[in-house]
Amino acid sequence: MREIGRQRRLRRLVTLGLVPMVAIAVGGSLAATKASAASSAPASSNGHCKSRPTLTVEPFGSPVADTPYSNTPEQTFRYTLTNCHGLQIRLLTYGATTQSITVPDRHGHLKNIALGFATLADYVNLDSPPPTSPNFGGPYFGETIGRYGNRIAKGTFPLNGTSYTLPINNGPNSLHGGFVGFGNHIWHATGTAKTRSSVSVTLKLVSPNGDEGSGLIPGTKVYEANCSIPANPPSKCTGYPAQLTVWVTFTLDNHNRYWLTYKAHNDDSKLSTVLNLTNHTYFNLAGEGSGTIYDHKLRLNAHYYTPVDETLIPTGEIAPVAGTPLDFTRSVAIGARIRDSFEQLVIGRGYDHNYVLDRKSPHDKSLILAARVHEPSSGRRLDVLTTEPGIQLYTGNFLDGTLVGTSGKMYRQGDGFALETQHYPDSPNQPNFPSTVLRPDEVYETTTIYKFSTFDD
Repeated sequence: MREIGRQRRLRRLVTLGLVPMVAIAVGGSLAATKASAASSAPASSNGHCKSRPTLTVEPFGSPVADTPYSNTPEQTFRYTLTNCHGLQIRLLTYGATTQSITVPDRHGHLKNIALGFATLADYVNLDSPPPTSPNFGGPYFGETIGRYGNRIAKGTFPLNGTSYTLPINNGPNSLHGGFVGFGNHIWHATGTAKTRSSVSVTLKLVSPNGDEGSGLIPGTKVYEANCSIPANPPSKCTGYPAQLTVWVTFTLDNHNRYWLTYKAHNDDSKLSTVLNLTNHTYFNLAGEGSGTIYDHKLRLNAHYYTPVDETLIPTGEIAPVAGTPLDFTRSVAIGARIRDSFEQLVIGRGYDHNYVLDRKSPHDKSLILAARVHEPSSGRRLDVLTTEPGIQLYTGNFLDGTLVGTSGKMYRQGDGFALETQHYPDSPNQPNFPSTVLRPDEVYETTTIYKFSTFDD
């Protein structure tokens, strides 16, 4: 019976065009990395077009003179991945950032549907700048988030028989890794791959033991002297334990699927660490800069969510969405209930909640459909598939008109939505949540796919 069930699940995935998945090549020469990535890229036919996808690279902006882990200026590069349907991804090595996603509508007209900035200077100064910047905070447009996506309560967690402490950068909590996060580093390409039906690039980052901590990290440049924002008294923190090597492979195929395959290795032989990687792209399927996403219709494969306290930290409860404005088990316009005086919406100023994906068991890590969004005027549809246990719906609640995007339009509240596939927020402090602990010499692997299509009126 188990084999029959496995075959049925496999047939469903084949029907969706989701087998096989990407694997990341680790170590070895550049040629070996390319060969491995090529052999493990998503296998797919060319569908209704025969031309091969293309991959180009170019310098983007001037070398950044002051980057974490480096005392010398480093050049950012931009990779452009284009498939046979004209779908195009622009990917920056700064922050392993998805800058734009250009997708056809039901009539074949192309528009960028991802919020972002036109210049490298804007990414450095506005996307997620540290407390020493007058623009402290930021929207994290398109960034690869690490070490820990989402919030850790009071910036502390127990592990390895000690209490680790992190920078406090979001109220009383630590958000998206801390002051710097993976989005403010220049990642390095370890290889590219081209097949008849897909193109990909793999980016790598090494995060040292004590990353985000105060004090000198051996062999690195200290980015922040203490772990408090300037308005608060200086404080010290330990940062994250264990050295970590991270690879993310970004793949575009001719079935209009954008694959993000994450792999990380705990390089330490003694220390465990915590890890929760995600991507922070904001979408507007009508087109970047076109207005709010409130008319987009959303369905989530989640009957439960994790309620939060007044600082957006999960209470530990796993609650049903039934009977609340957080219920997207059937397709509903995102804006239909966003102004309801429901306490959870008031706390988040809109949707900013982790949903517990419907899985067969807590140990199920199969690739499933987590979310489907469609936009009526353009006919664009987005499916999000993931191996993760949760997904964070965020509706751009803190966009306030002070940021200008690639189209030259200012971004306001509700102008984009994010669907961040993830483990749950504050999991290191919640024993009933899925574990985010990565033990010595262990490997972390997870996959998320953004699949684009259209539908008729």
